[in-house]
Amino acid sequence: MIPELIVAGLHAVQEYVALHVLTCLIPAFLLAGAMVAFINKEAIMARLGAAASKPASFATATGASFFVAACSCTVIPVSSGIYYSGAGIGAAFILLWVAPASNLLSLIYTGSILGAEMAWVRVITAVVMAGIVGTVMTLAFREEEAERMAGQENNSKAAIIARNDLILLGLLVVSLLAPNYLVQEGPYSRKVLVWVIATAILAGYALKTKTWAELRRWMEETWWFIRIIFPLLLLGVFIVGIIGAVLPQSWVQGYMGGSGILASFFATMLGSISYFATMTEAPFVHTLMGLGMGKGPALALLLTGPGLSLPNWLAIGRVFGAKKAMVYVSTIIVLGTVCGWFAGTFILS
Repeated sequence: MIPELIVAGLHAVQEYVALHVLTCLIPAFLLAGAMVAFINKEAIMARLGAAASKPASFATATGASFFVAACSCTVIPVSSGIYYSGAGIGAAFILLWVAPASNLLSLIYTGSILGAEMAWVRVITAVVMAGIVGTVMTLAFREEEAERMAGQENNSKAAIIARNDLILLGLLVVSLLAPNYLVQEGPYSRKVLVWVIATAILAGYALKTKTWAELRRWMEETWWFIRIIFPLLLLGVFIVGIIGAVLPQSWVQGYMGGSGILASFFATMLGSISYFATMTEAPFVHTLMGLGMGKGPALALLLTGPGLSLPNWLAIGRVFGAKKAMVYVSTIIVLGTVCGWFAGTFILS
């Protein structure tokens, strides 16, 4: 039994490394490092920081998150990059939630497989949850936020980023999103080809516009994210592989039928510990619905499956601190359960 479980965990790690590191994590880490190195921290603080208008900063973070097609692990370096560039904790955790839970790519795919109604309910609940998450994190850590932002000028007129750096970040975003947006079927090698082309263009532009000192600082910031996050991601994926091997299919079918609060809770817990790459949650939920899973639990799993995972828990704790991870994960589990139950009972029934 134990050897089989170890093999299952190693297989999960092998699949994760083969399909996600090159075209997802590498550009995500590079993007995070670039944001820390090149974004004007004072300007970021003015628009998304603790002193900024909460409705405006939350809306900005939510809107931007829809265009970041990232899984629960890939989004961590992006969110932490924004946070350590000066953004408030509420805005940073909104990005951490919305980008994997309700990005445009996953929404389009959800609509094509599960129908437009499920896609719309998913985006509405994700936005509602984003506002609550931002508010909870801001209130829970308001004293720490005040101390972190103390002494920084709140100059809203300052440019967030220089033009050349903005173009560089744009090319980084393209290298992160293009493989998934442009290649939605076929062999993985096609995604790699798209990533290679995008990265070659990025490298050429960076070498042309950046000094060696600037490039070195960028790589140093990128390496910080890699050494902090990547080992924990591998450990978490290994554990999830073992969980997947021992979780009985009959248990999933028996406990997530209907639209009751308990069924949504079980779906939320399953999603919160399992790892789903962007878009993979929709066919998985479709299969479970065919076996009797209720629409409410299906929505709960659509939200928490891509938005949370055990690797995500560990990495958030390492980057943001264990207390923030506990507050964030607990909030998402409660909200996912309630939203799944409410939508399944009153909207999707």
